[in-house]
Amino acid sequence: MRPTAKFSISFGLVTIPVAAYNATDTSASVSFVRIHTADGGRVRNQPVCSLEGVEITPDEIGRGYKPGDGDTVVPLSDEDLDALPLPTAKTLTILAFVAGGDIDPLQMGKGYYLGIDSPAAAKPYVLLREAMERHQRVGLGKIALHGRETLAMIRPMEGALVMQVLLWPHQIRSMDGVLPERQAEVARNEVSAAEALMDSFGELSEDDLHDHYRESLEEIVAAKLAHREPEFPAGEEQPAGEVMDLMAALQDSVRAAKRSRGEDEEAGSGRTAKKNTAKKSTAKKSTATKAAAKKQTAAKKTAGRGGRRAG
Repeated sequence: MRPTAKFSISFGLVTIPVAAYNATDTSASVSFVRIHTADGGRVRNQPVCSLEGVEITPDEIGRGYKPGDGDTVVPLSDEDLDALPLPTAKTLTILAFVAGGDIDPLQMGKGYYLGIDSPAAAKPYVLLREAMERHQRVGLGKIALHGRETLAMIRPMEGALVMQVLLWPHQIRSMDGVLPERQAEVARNEVSAAEALMDSFGELSEDDLHDHYRESLEEIVAAKLAHREPEFPAGEEQPAGEVMDLMAALQDSVRAAKRSRGEDEEAGSGRTAKKNTAKKSTAKKSTATKAAAKKQTAAKKTAGRGGRRAG
């Protein structure tokens, strides 16, 4: 893996030279290209100058900044950007250590693995990692990446340090218009049923973490190239439509989750066995009661005859 950036982590008076490596691979995701539907030709984005109307080469493309809503664009060279008084251009200065749960997941962006960039960085690298692990904290700081200053979070992971780019707070939109005007009320038993459904979910399986969409898309492409119909494994049809009876839907979901793990049959057989045992016990008690009643009746008759004879 080739590093995408090199900088230093400033931890008080301790400096740790590191190299940042992309932690994610977006090339493995499904992507499409644009085509001309009439003949299947590729439709490409060509860099064209808006003033001259001609295509330009990559070495003629520079940076510009729009200071307002107008059409004015101010050209900026690499020298202009290098002259910015940014201490974060080469150094990630840790500003605070906080609990990981204090970071809003909405702020989390791209992730990078951080490796040491010199042999002398090994010891302070391990020191920072172990201190955060024992203290159960993550580091927050600022760094300039790809020409932009950004917030960043550093955390330990599996013996390494990982940097997560964070959005600025002003980049998180408000929830105005998202929440309903009137909040729905739910009963306590409905919440309990929802908790029971949550408990019935098992752990993620290897199949759950599989990109079935990509596989299915590749099958469609292979079928088109082979001039055949695509072949897909039969799957369980998912329920659709509006849920009217929330409680019944929760209870049915719990039963379905248990059936998928084979728990329902065992539980059902156990309940049936208990019912059969109870029926047998009731039947025995009923038979014993009838027998006792017959004995008492016979004893009364015998006693009555004995009394008449004695008279």
